[in-house]
Amino acid sequence: MLTISNLEKKFGDFNAVKKINFSIQKNQTVALLGPNGCGKTTTIAMILGLITPTSGSIIINNQALTKNHHYLSKMNFASPYVELPKKLKVIENLKVYAMMYEVKNPKNKIEQLIEELNLSPILYKKTGELSSGQRNRVSLAKSIINDPEILLLDEPTASLDPDTGDFIRTFLENYKKKNAMATLLASHNMDEVTRLSDYVLMMKEGSIIDEGTATALIEKHGRDNLEEVFLKLARQHEH
Repeated sequence: MLTISNLEKKFGDFNAVKKINFSIQKNQTVALLGPNGCGKTTTIAMILGLITPTSGSIIINNQALTKNHHYLSKMNFASPYVELPKKLKVIENLKVYAMMYEVKNPKNKIEQLIEELNLSPILYKKTGELSSGQRNRVSLAKSIINDPEILLLDEPTASLDPDTGDFIRTFLENYKKKNAMATLLASHNMDEVTRLSDYVLMMKEGSIIDEGTATALIEKHGRDNLEEVFLKLARQHEH
């Protein structure tokens, strides 16, 4: 479905992403786990076609992304760092994105998202006036409005209270059961990665320093949880 080969991005002398390799199959969630500044967001931006890689390739269904830009309409993403138009009401934002992604039966789709993500109380509020938890729910609605085949999630529960974070994780778990798609989850939340992902890529300073299922990584490194594994690996790579 999605294959990343020797993907690299340099900004001047700074090497943000260093020849990374991974693939995601349909109905699989792969997590990019690492601290802020490790290259997760840059990787997602390259897959979305927002940043041009310095070298390497992004292959979607056996075609290079550079020759397959129509495939961008079958992708979508959610990120708390990319703001939706603040002056538009929530319902207006959903209608605009439904048009942009050429959603069939937009009225039905929007009604479904309103119900599933509990958006009724905030539908006629301006997006700029929402709390962070409300904004994240709207951003998530926008990210699945076109039933994407590839979903990119950049820190989907960043800065949320535990209850709202749990609501979004539960929603994503249920959504994945009903929709066969390839998902890339970038996160520094260890519990979130353990709960939502099928496979984990541990990233530090632009490189993938280890990979495997969460369970396999915990066993391999003789630790109790993913956080301890990551701390062990991060410290090893400092020496």
